[in-house]
Amino acid sequence: MEEKDLLYRMRHSAAHLLAMAVLKLRPEAKLGIGPVIDNGFYYDFDLDTPLTPEDLATLAATMHELVEQDFAFTKASISREEAKEKFANQPYKLELIADIPESEELTTYTSGDFTDLCRGPHVEHSGQVSPHFQLTTLAGAYWRGDEKKPMLQRVYGVLFETSEELDAYMDQMEAAKKRDHRKLGQELDLFTFSDMVGAGLPLFTPRGAMLRNLLVKYLQSIQEPLGFESVWIPHMAKPELYKTSGHWDKFKEDLFHVTGKNDEKFVLKPMNCPHHNQIYASKPRSYRDLPIRYAEVTTNYRDEQTGELHGLSRVRSITQDDGHVYCMPDQVQDEVMRIYNIIQTVYKTFEMPLKVRLSLRDPEHKEKYLGTDEVWEKAEGQLKEAMSRMDEESYVGVGEATFYGPKLDFMATDAIGRDWQVATIQLDFNQPDRFKLVYTDADGQEKQPVMIHRAIYGSLERFLSILIEHYAGDFPLWLAPVQVAILPISDKFLDYAKNVESELTKHGIRVTTDTSNESIGKKIRNAEMMKYPLMLIVGQKEVESSSVSVRVHNKSIAQPEEAVVSLDQFLDKFSFDLPKVTT
Repeated sequence: MEEKDLLYRMRHSAAHLLAMAVLKLRPEAKLGIGPVIDNGFYYDFDLDTPLTPEDLATLAATMHELVEQDFAFTKASISREEAKEKFANQPYKLELIADIPESEELTTYTSGDFTDLCRGPHVEHSGQVSPHFQLTTLAGAYWRGDEKKPMLQRVYGVLFETSEELDAYMDQMEAAKKRDHRKLGQELDLFTFSDMVGAGLPLFTPRGAMLRNLLVKYLQSIQEPLGFESVWIPHMAKPELYKTSGHWDKFKEDLFHVTGKNDEKFVLKPMNCPHHNQIYASKPRSYRDLPIRYAEVTTNYRDEQTGELHGLSRVRSITQDDGHVYCMPDQVQDEVMRIYNIIQTVYKTFEMPLKVRLSLRDPEHKEKYLGTDEVWEKAEGQLKEAMSRMDEESYVGVGEATFYGPKLDFMATDAIGRDWQVATIQLDFNQPDRFKLVYTDADGQEKQPVMIHRAIYGSLERFLSILIEHYAGDFPLWLAPVQVAILPISDKFLDYAKNVESELTKHGIRVTTDTSNESIGKKIRNAEMMKYPLMLIVGQKEVESSSVSVRVHNKSIAQPEEAVVSLDQFLDKFSFDLPKVTT
């Protein structure tokens, strides 16, 4: 959403109304910032007495009153001296003023009796702010994201143009609560966290590890026939590697530093591409060798702020399904479409529709990016052409590029309508130049290859958080950590149950048998809670007829009617293998 959009301006103005409402309730409040975010806004406050969830309704009612007052939002330029005097009792505003370059104009917006340091834009008067908003949550947030600075209280709100949009969003959020991957991850025994290990460092149980392994195996079944070769790299490197690549300056605040016995300095790797560059550079390359396609599933480490960690969505150990292609300029289009083929295949399997964003650099802040205008214009042009060949809804995101090149970002829509940024294809002329990567062309001259970065899942941890919520834990049969639960009616049928388990295991099916002395009703309830896709109930009639009674939990697999079938019939009825791949 662009700042010129009315919805953006309404949300920005609502943040100011929120600040006004908080000041009425807590006159001593010190104000942080109040930006627009996806679907709404927030404002940060330093308060002597923290707000409670019960206060949100009071604040929202005050905001509605302010909307009805229909006062103007008035912009004014202000000198630094005037600003310091105006905000003398607002230390966070004074810090912002001190950090704004002298060359940049300072502006304020006044609404009613409230004036805020702000560059805008806003609606013309408060009556233009949509009344279809709601304050949703309270959270803690370090001032400017720095854990060494004070913890402020953040109030989140959402705002839409119509009541139907607001209602739909709130319904979606209610559904999301039930699908929360942190809750389901514990209930389904997929992953855990330990204070002794550390925040943001998930531990995957056998079932969670099975999910990870199945995702990797499925991806490899697609990419290996398309020429991607597996490589392996260590988890740390000398600082010089990342200084050469440019990542040192970009990630210097997020690096984990390691010192060896002889005071030799290393860092845990935040990225894989510089390592892969060293594999490419390890021997002479000819144009006949290109394209070269490396792929690896490997873990990176970034020292994320503790307050920003969130289940599997934001972690410190980030496992990437990373890939890098080294090719000649005239091979770029074909290689981008080859990667797109993989992405399209994967997300069709998960029934998650895609949109693609062409992420460009911000032309107003070119200093944030590596490389010349010529390099960027060439790279952006090639990705724009590739995007035009893709069968997806597409749009442009200015300022969304990485620091070393433009990219295509793929957004997947989940079962309840939320969009998630997942796969990416990034074009890079800068790293080959910084690492002096070359190949010998047909004319005998050394040329620089083009480097393409790609990830299909993004990170396994974050993708798993999306997938758990997308399926609400009801994984398709091929992906379920446990595919079949065998439920003997009583202990005297345990031997038969174990024989069935042994036979299914021989066919590569993932099975568990409930050996507890619970009633069959309780066993079924427990299996349903664990969301096992299929249950086989065995008792006297099954033993006598060498059969099993099939009960279906996951309705996407088959209708949930119970049926008595032979084991061979059961094996013929369901497909337990990875999805068949046609690329």
